[in-house]
Amino acid sequence: MAFPEAAIDAISASLAYVEDFLVEDEPLRAARRRGEEVGATPIGPAGGAALRFITAMIGARTVVEVGSGCGVSGIWLLRGMARDAVLTSVDVDHEHQRLAKIAYREAGLGASRTRMIVGRALEVLPRLTDGAYDMVFCDAAKQEYPEYLAAALRLLRPGGVVAFDNALWHHRVADPSRRDAETEAIREVGRLVRDDDRLVPLLLPVGDGLLCAVKRA
Repeated sequence: MAFPEAAIDAISASLAYVEDFLVEDEPLRAARRRGEEVGATPIGPAGGAALRFITAMIGARTVVEVGSGCGVSGIWLLRGMARDAVLTSVDVDHEHQRLAKIAYREAGLGASRTRMIVGRALEVLPRLTDGAYDMVFCDAAKQEYPEYLAAALRLLRPGGVVAFDNALWHHRVADPSRRDAETEAIREVGRLVRDDDRLVPLLLPVGDGLLCAVKRA
């Protein structure tokens, strides 16, 4: 179905309105600037707000993030979590983790609120405790998304949430002509989430897409 140009413009304006609905404060803006300077692409403001909403809604006390976003996603997550909750942040890049620590400090989040682990997610996640986490957020190697989902299903408690950033992957996922490995992996994780009876799925069109699912009790 082809949309008229006016309709496309209206949709774009609405999506921009959603993205700008909540304004990031200086610690978030500074973390985002540093991330962009080193080539990271942290989750956008609307996606970050969704993460904060989810962690607040489920009363999250233990969260794993795969890919630190140089601290942007961690700040959003921690601001929704309980005051004594702990975020476990896994990132293969030492510099991204160093910048994340700066971001947390600037946001007034003490060192006791985070557990920083440097390493490949597929090597680190198997070492984490089964059923011990309220949420798993994934924003790292796109080709590994299906494997992150398998790990998340083991790590999450019943009622816990898994979320994947870049679920639309710069409009490529919806374009059947795009067959690169990253796009195909994101499509695959979408199918797995949608078709798994253990999960209640939701695809949010915020930022570059946020795929979420609740693990059934």
